[in-house]
Amino acid sequence: MIVGGIFCMLAASCATPDPLPPWFDAVEHFPVNSVTVNGQRIAYLDRGAGPAVVLIHGFGGSMWQWEHQQTALAQHFRILTPDLPGSGLSDKPDIAYTPEEMLQFLVGFLDALHIPQASLVGNSMGAGLAIGMALDHPDRVSKLVLISGLPPQVMEHLTNPSIKRALTTSTPSWLVSFGNWLFGGLMIDKILKEIVYDHTLLTPAVLERSNRNRQRPGLIKPLMTVGDNLPAWETDYAPRIKTIPYATLILWGEEDRVFPIRAGRLLHDLIPTSTFVGIPQAGHIPQWEQPELVNAQLLLFLQP
Repeated sequence: MIVGGIFCMLAASCATPDPLPPWFDAVEHFPVNSVTVNGQRIAYLDRGAGPAVVLIHGFGGSMWQWEHQQTALAQHFRILTPDLPGSGLSDKPDIAYTPEEMLQFLVGFLDALHIPQASLVGNSMGAGLAIGMALDHPDRVSKLVLISGLPPQVMEHLTNPSIKRALTTSTPSWLVSFGNWLFGGLMIDKILKEIVYDHTLLTPAVLERSNRNRQRPGLIKPLMTVGDNLPAWETDYAPRIKTIPYATLILWGEEDRVFPIRAGRLLHDLIPTSTFVGIPQAGHIPQWEQPELVNAQLLLFLQP
């Protein structure tokens, strides 16, 4: 039984991606779009009209982390919400997922949709990708929003033991995949309770959706590359954060147990053009826990 399960799990990791569902599983039904970027299928949401705003999820996440922003922001902007390569409904190619490769993807995504410039809103490690775009491709960015990430000296500021272990593990990816197959449901529940402050929001439907995302073929190996790529972040990008020239909004969950709020204040001190706002009663994904407060800040800041 276990041998057969391992075979099925490993076979699934190499399987052709499933057809995209017609609708995104969220608080509302949003149609799922796809575009080919650098030879890979990228799933994304495309809502509203006006100045382009790209919402970038973090480590282990997907576009569901932005479900409460879709309707509110789409009344004023064109809101683009991709699943990054290696995540969610998008392809999970066998690449190194270096910062440079991920930035090439984001540039390619904008090019494929004929968007010369956009405001970038990044959460957690998605904020690191937004910072990288602002530093390496400044002509493609109009405004910058960083939500609960990504500070310099990541491992020093990271206080969540589960995520720290995931970033530093030397366990082979096949064994981690096997553990995910056996015990992933328990781990998802544990991690969500560490990153979400208000546990009443973790309904059975939310947990089930997170479990479906965890079980997508090929997810584990891309996740395991993140720790390998942190040195490149620290040497190539973190030292240049203070040179970001844009108006920058920094939002931080006051109860964040992944990167405590002092890490957000450090980013604020480093970026001279930044404004800092703490979001009360919210953890590491405040846009999901306190959407009304976050959306109000985003609408105010992103208006031309």
